[in-house]
Amino acid sequence: MRRTTLECGFIPLVDAAPLIVARELGFAEEEGLDLVLRRERTWSALRDKLAMGRLAAAHMLTPAALAMSLGVGGLSRKIDVLSLLSINGDVIGASRALADRIRDGGPPLDVNDARSVGARLLETAPRPLRVGVPFPFSTHLELIEYWLNGIGLPKEAWIARTSPPPLMAEATAAGEIDLFCVGEPWGGQAVDVGAAEIILAGSAIWRFAPEKALAVRADWAAAEPDIAARLMRAVWRAGRWLSDPANRTTVTEFLAWPRYVGAPADMIDRSLTGRLMVAPEGYEARAEGFIEFFDSAATFPWRSQALWFADRLARRHQIDPEDAAAIARTTFRPDLYRANLGPVGADVPGASEKIEGWLRERTPVASSRGATYLGPDRFFDDTVFDFSA
Repeated sequence: MRRTTLECGFIPLVDAAPLIVARELGFAEEEGLDLVLRRERTWSALRDKLAMGRLAAAHMLTPAALAMSLGVGGLSRKIDVLSLLSINGDVIGASRALADRIRDGGPPLDVNDARSVGARLLETAPRPLRVGVPFPFSTHLELIEYWLNGIGLPKEAWIARTSPPPLMAEATAAGEIDLFCVGEPWGGQAVDVGAAEIILAGSAIWRFAPEKALAVRADWAAAEPDIAARLMRAVWRAGRWLSDPANRTTVTEFLAWPRYVGAPADMIDRSLTGRLMVAPEGYEARAEGFIEFFDSAATFPWRSQALWFADRLARRHQIDPEDAAAIARTTFRPDLYRANLGPVGADVPGASEKIEGWLRERTPVASSRGATYLGPDRFFDDTVFDFSA
């Protein structure tokens, strides 16, 4: 097997772990890849470098990959989502002033209860509410918008402001934002420096939200199918390794290195376990299903997940929803996932789409090895989305 150098961009977040593990533990090397990881400061820089061919692959916000394929928000390129890198992993934080009003002198509310936290936010939020998100095309914005709309806060009552994840604490401390949604460990950092409190886990809004994707340009995947397959296998093996709790200490050390996330190891460990420090006074909370890298078919690119995001992007950017759905179905690539990962032992779901939000408990579904189990995927308002109807 010829040795191939492959440059992949990432943002310093805990959910970049599969790429970091693939490099550091030799999974990429075993596939004949010299996986060079390029740390980027902003999502726009990462997107543009992927679009222009300066990166072969990227740790990409799922909606950003779809936006590129849809031709909105910047450089337009047809993108292939080869697999997912992570599920969930976000927190919703509030400035200390807003958090004080939300809890009204009592302890923090339940970070797993989007309804009760939302009710208090609706009563106490300033108008307009300034909401920090890392990028306009992100799971963060989609979760926040879905939640705020669901609790009855009209769109005209809040405004979104973008800030790179490592700078979210600084923006909150400076009084520029009241509420934010960000990937860990940067919400935890905002708590540690006394700028914010964590009021909700992202998984409380959508229990199984696709967060980051392994994204490549579609023309590159077509031109280099063997390299794409090798990358997929290396990252899949890394995800499987991450699913073993015995490996948490090792991955925490990797992520803490300055060239990767560069945050304190204890903060990263809390992120990996969902054991969140929610307030500077020392309050802790455990978030249900906080982050997942492998189990419950977490790496499988469900087309129905792509359709959920594409429908929202289409309505926001005046794109025909049917056209957006057609592009979304070709952006997520379960066909490549089956072809490249089935032979190495991946238990691949038999279907490529499912009803999103339907599952309340672990449920067996047909798969390439007989049956695999999917975990809960409910939305906080119990809405379900069936795109086959």
